[in-house]
Amino acid sequence: MSEDDPEDGPVLVQRDGAFTTITMNRPRRRNALSRAFLLALTSAFEEAGGTDARGVILAANGPVFSAGHDFADMAGASHADVRDLLRICTDLMRTIQSIPQPVVARVHGLATAAGCQLVASCDLAVAAESAGFAAPGGKGGWFCHTPLVAISHNVGRKRAAEMALTGEVFDAATAADWGLINYAVPDDELDKATHELLQRATQGSPRSKALGKQAMYAQFDRPEQDAYAYAIEVMAASALIPEAQEGMTAFLEKRHPNWPA
Repeated sequence: MSEDDPEDGPVLVQRDGAFTTITMNRPRRRNALSRAFLLALTSAFEEAGGTDARGVILAANGPVFSAGHDFADMAGASHADVRDLLRICTDLMRTIQSIPQPVVARVHGLATAAGCQLVASCDLAVAAESAGFAAPGGKGGWFCHTPLVAISHNVGRKRAAEMALTGEVFDAATAADWGLINYAVPDDELDKATHELLQRATQGSPRSKALGKQAMYAQFDRPEQDAYAYAIEVMAASALIPEAQEGMTAFLEKRHPNWPA
């Protein structure tokens, strides 16, 4: 643990009922994503993904959600080292999307560069109205190439280009309007709104949800014809799992389903 990290560690994991909260805990470093921090976050998500938790919340301590990459890792680094660090960061983003549970980002303060990429990579996101989002490389010396991948998949080309080329901070209301987050809520309602969204997103069969999340990401970037061909096969196969059959039977019998353990 570095001298910049609090004594209780850079990543906090807490289970509360059906949900696990993973909290970034480097407030003195504005939750900057150092190599060690990225690896710790990835490990936390992998471990949460292997539990029976129904959903996961990504939160942060301190005044900033995340300032993105830790330049202490970058300044003077070799090409190979920077490329490796960016791959580690990408592994975190992919891990968030590959675990079976829905993941909701609970955003306060600023989420910039790779911090904004984190928000864009979560399945869902709720932000306080005072939060801000930016891909600031456009007004600096190091363009936000990798954050732009996730951001553009959320907001579309023109809006992603505006974020990336201007480097400006956009408020939470704009982020919600553009599709970077699901909701912008009053600051004092952030916890409640985050939990309510996760509760709605974790209804039904956990197994079916996990299969659905995996297939959802697999078809997002395919051409429409290929996406339909893939989705048809997945949906036909998943119709035969016990959870699907129980859901159909319960509907026909006008009763609440009993999901298999």
